[in-house]
Amino acid sequence: MTAFDQRLKAFEHTYAHDAEKQYRIDVRANKLLGLWAAGLLDKTPLEARNYAKDVVRSDFAEPGDADVIRKVAGDLGRRATAEEVRLMRTACIEAAKAQIAAGN
Repeated sequence: MTAFDQRLKAFEHTYAHDAEKQYRIDVRANKLLGLWAAGLLDKTPLEARNYAKDVVRSDFAEPGDADVIRKVAGDLGRRATAEEVRLMRTACIEAAKAQIAAGN
C-alpha cells in the first residue's frame, strides 16, 4: 500500500467517523426536542417517548432540519413559534454534543 493509499484510507475512516458522530448528535437532539415539545403538549411519559421517536423519524423526510421544525411547530400550534422551536433545537444540539462527548 502506498503512502497515498494509506492517507486516503485514513481520510475515509475519519470522514465515516465524523459522519456517524454527527448522525448520533442529530438523532439525540431531535429526541431531546421531542421530549421538550411533549412536555408542552402535556403528554404522559410513555406518550412523550413515542412522540420523541416520531420527531426523530420526521427528520428522515428531507435533508436539513426544516422537516423537524415544521413538524414540532405544527404540533405545538400556538404553544411555541417556529423560531422558538428552532432556538430550542439549537440548544438541544449543544446538549446532545455534550451528552455524547460524556459518553451518555
